[in-house]
Amino acid sequence: MTHLLPTLPYAPDALAPKMSRETIEYHYGKHLQTYIDNVNKLVAGSPFESMTLDELVVKSDGTLFNNAAQAWNHTLFFEMLTPTPKPIPDALQSALTRDFGSVEAFKEAFAKAAVGLFGSGWVWLVSNGGELEIVAKPNAGNPLTDGLKPLMVLDVWEHAYYIDYRNRRADFVTAYWDLVDWEKVKLG
Repeated sequence: MTHLLPTLPYAPDALAPKMSRETIEYHYGKHLQTYIDNVNKLVAGSPFESMTLDELVVKSDGTLFNNAAQAWNHTLFFEMLTPTPKPIPDALQSALTRDFGSVEAFKEAFAKAAVGLFGSGWVWLVSNGGELEIVAKPNAGNPLTDGLKPLMVLDVWEHAYYIDYRNRRADFVTAYWDLVDWEKVKLG
């Protein structure tokens, strides 16, 4: 199976000024493409050759895992963004309120996890048997490896925000809330 760079559901400059065209060109066009190219090279002629990215994340390790997980994580990250934010659907709002106390309490806890993750990594909203949780993972970490269902993700590697925000990760996290496509956060 050949893995391909997914098509963005928006123009490269559509997220500006929260996320610039230059960030999209480097982050999506170069970083994600490199992970996908590496996966294709690493699986060629191996027992992993016919696996999906989901399967590779769960069944591989080392360099293949790092590249497959980064490709998987980035794909979800970019697919979760939108230039035209919509309100949080009622079912999601109810679930967030049930498990975090309120939508604002969820956003505060998620932002705290994102700003507090030392070094590079990812912060996830996951479903754990129907209960929503926030999971911070360093490096290429992905909650699929823990049997959790990823619902949304924020990339807190420096390349995700350094062009637009320099070392101000907290400002990037704040801007993220204006880019989330809440309709793509699927509970079921």
